[in-house]
Amino acid sequence: MLACTVLLWPATASADSVNHTLRKAANVITLALPVSAIGISLLHHEDWKGIGEFAVAAGLTVGTAYLLRQSIRDNRPDGSGVHAMSPPDLALADSSADYLWNRYGWRYGVPAYVASAVVSYALTDAKKNHWYDTAAAGALAFGFNYALVDRYHPGRYRVSAGPGPDGGAMLRIAVNF
Repeated sequence: MLACTVLLWPATASADSVNHTLRKAANVITLALPVSAIGISLLHHEDWKGIGEFAVAAGLTVGTAYLLRQSIRDNRPDGSGVHAMSPPDLALADSSADYLWNRYGWRYGVPAYVASAVVSYALTDAKKNHWYDTAAAGALAFGFNYALVDRYHPGRYRVSAGPGPDGGAMLRIAVNF
């Protein structure tokens, strides 16, 4: 007879410690997502245009989320305050995920969206925000990134100059679509 025991979760772990650990992980992810977005942009042939688009989209998303949070009095589920609407930290995470999706495609976007969903879940699980508060932050990020971020096209434009026929100069502009 073979006996097999599977340990799913330590018996000594309480729900409070699990929630605290989840919240700590969400804080790390919140900082890791924008750092990852900038790092990925730098790895793509030093995509400074992308970094600029990310900075503008993320700045507008976080700024708008902060303004909404200060303007709309919405009680937090845990009763700790009246500023639950559109958390700016989640807005930054969502903006990073949307940027990676819009700029570089699903290969970067899907993992970033999963990470952003962990942050959203941690905020709602800790009763710091309602689900619709986190959805509002995601909607802000989606809107600004959709409007401001272009798809990355390496080598889309090439410009070269050289001598032309009959001693003149020639300028060549090539555009890949």
